[in-house]
Amino acid sequence: MSFVVYLSFLLGLAVFAQWISWRLKLPSILLLLIFGFGLSFFTGTKIDQFLHGEDALLSLVGFFVAIILFEGGLTLKLSELKEAGTPVVRLCSVAVVIAFVLTTLAARWTLEYHWQICALLGAILVVTGPTVVAPILRLIQPRKKVASIVKWEGIIVDPIGAVLAVLVFQVIQGGGLNNSWESVLVSLLKTTVIGVGFGFGLAKLVEQALKQHLIPDFLESLFFLALVAIAFAGSNLLQHESGLLTVTVLGVVLANQKSVSVRHILEFKEHLRVLIISLLFLMLSGRIGLEALEAVWFKGLMFLLALIVVVRPLSVFLSNLGSTQTDFKEQLFLSLLAPRGIVAAAVTSVFALELEHFAHKNPDDKFLAGLANQAEQLVPLVFIVILGTVAFYGLLAAPLARKLGLSHKNPDGILFAGADPWIVLVAKALHEEGHAVLLLDTRYQKIAAAKMEGLAAERANILSEYAEEEIDFGGLGHLIAATPNDEVNSLASREFSHRFGKANVWQLTPLDVDSHHSKTVANHMRGRFCFLGGPQLGRLETFVRRGGVVKKTQLTDVFTLEDFRNTHGDDAIILFQHDDEKGLRPVAAEAEDISEPTTVYALVKEPTPES
Repeated sequence: MSFVVYLSFLLGLAVFAQWISWRLKLPSILLLLIFGFGLSFFTGTKIDQFLHGEDALLSLVGFFVAIILFEGGLTLKLSELKEAGTPVVRLCSVAVVIAFVLTTLAARWTLEYHWQICALLGAILVVTGPTVVAPILRLIQPRKKVASIVKWEGIIVDPIGAVLAVLVFQVIQGGGLNNSWESVLVSLLKTTVIGVGFGFGLAKLVEQALKQHLIPDFLESLFFLALVAIAFAGSNLLQHESGLLTVTVLGVVLANQKSVSVRHILEFKEHLRVLIISLLFLMLSGRIGLEALEAVWFKGLMFLLALIVVVRPLSVFLSNLGSTQTDFKEQLFLSLLAPRGIVAAAVTSVFALELEHFAHKNPDDKFLAGLANQAEQLVPLVFIVILGTVAFYGLLAAPLARKLGLSHKNPDGILFAGADPWIVLVAKALHEEGHAVLLLDTRYQKIAAAKMEGLAAERANILSEYAEEEIDFGGLGHLIAATPNDEVNSLASREFSHRFGKANVWQLTPLDVDSHHSKTVANHMRGRFCFLGGPQLGRLETFVRRGGVVKKTQLTDVFTLEDFRNTHGDDAIILFQHDDEKGLRPVAAEAEDISEPTTVYALVKEPTPES
C-alpha cells in the first residue's frame, strides 16, 4: 500500500468514525481506536512503514500534541476559576501526587514490574487530556461549573504528567533517587522557569504584534501554527520535555489578554484539533499488534480495574476533603471521569524507546536490560488503559451526569436573545411544559417582567463576552435571536453557531429578506429563519397584543396538520415541535409540512366565550 492510499484510508476512517460517534452519541476516541486496530489487522500496514525511524514518528506525535494543548489553552478563561478555581488547583496538585503514588502501587501489585517502571507508569497515567475529555464533555454537556473543572484539569495536568515522567526517568537513569535528587530538582526548576517564562514572553510579543497589526489576516492561522512549532521545539531544546508546558502557558495567556481577539484563531485550531486527534489515534493504535496486546491483556485489565475503582475515586475525594466548592455529587462525577488520551500514549512511546536506547548503551547492566524488556510492554498496556477508560467513562459519564442532575439527557432548551412580551409569553408556555428557557436582554424592565413570570432571565447583551464566557447554557440546545435589530440577530446567530451548531441557531425572518441583494445581509452571516411561514417581528408582536395565546397540540394520523389549520385558521403561527426522538426544536420557516406524530406549540387566537 502506498503512502497516499494509506493516508486516504486514515482520512476516510477519521471522518467516518467522527460521523458515527455523532450519530450514535458515542465517544469518538473509542471508534477511532477500534478502526485503527482494524486497519492494521486487515491491511498489515502501519505508519512506521512510511516514517524512517521511530524518532520521526515521536517528533510528529509530540508536535501534534503541542497543537492540541495550545488549542486547549486558548479555551481556558480565568473567569471560569471563580467557581472552579479551588477544585482545579486541588486536582492538579494534591490529586496528582495521590494518583502518582496509588498508580505506582497498583502497577506493582497487578503488573509485578520493577519499582522504577511502576513509578514511570504512575507518572504517565496521572494525565487525562483534552483529546479525550473534550469529546466526552461535548457528548454529555454537563453544567458549566463541572465542565470547567474537567476541562481545566484535562489541559493543565497533561504537561504536569509529562514533566513528572521526565523526572522519574532521570531518577532511573541516575541509578536511584539518592544519586540524582539534585539533578531532579534542578530539572524541575528549569522546566518550570522555561515553560512559564518562555510561554508568557512569547504570548506578550504576539499580543503586541497583533495589536500593531503587524501580521496580515491571511497569515494569522499559519503564523500561529508556526508559533506553536517554534515554542514547542525551542523550549525542548532549552530543557527536555518543557515544550508542552510552554505551549499550554502560551495558549492560556493569549486567551486571557484583552488587547486583541484571538477567537478566529481558536475556531481554526478547533477544526485542526479534530483532524489531529483522529489521525493520531488511528496511527498509534494501528502500531500495536494483537500479539503484543495478548501478552499483557489480563494484567492490563487488572491494572485498569484498580485505576477505575481505587485510584481515581481516592484521588478525587482525598484531594477535596473539606472543600466547600464541590458537593458530593460533583466529586462523585469527577471520580468517575478520568479517561486517558494521546498524551499518555505518546509519552509512553517516548520513554519506552529511550529506556531501550539507554539499555543498549550499557549492555553489561542486566538490571537495565530487565527494565527495557518491561518498558516494551508499556505501550500495549497503556493502549489497554486508554481503550478501557474511554469505553468505561465515555459510556458511563452521560447517564451518570443525568442521574446526578449535572446534565440533561437531550439539551434542547431555548436561549432567547430578547425579552419582549411575545417572547415572555412563548417562553413561559415552554417553561410550564418542563422545557429549559433562558432570556437575555439589555433592558432592565424587560428582564424584570420576565423574572416576574418565573422565567430564567439575564440582563446581558447577547454579543457580550459575559454572555459567551460566564453564563451557564446547561440544558440549552438552540438559540433564537429575536431582538428588534435584524443585524444583531444575524451576528448573534453567527457567534453562537460554534456552541450550538449551525443547525440549531435561529433568527426571526428579517425585514429585508426580500430586498435586493445589495441591501441585505449575506446568507452565510445569518442563522436559520424560524417559525412556520417565517413570521416577522411585527406580526408576532401584533398577534400577541391582540390576545394571542400559546397552545400545545398533539398531531397524529387522526388529528393532522390540516385539521389543526381548519380548527385554528391560517393565521395560527406554529412555533415549535417536540417528540421523543429529536426533542424540542423550532419549526423552520421554509418547512412545507410537519410529520406526525409530534407535538406542536403555536400562537393561536384566544377563543371567544361564544365559541
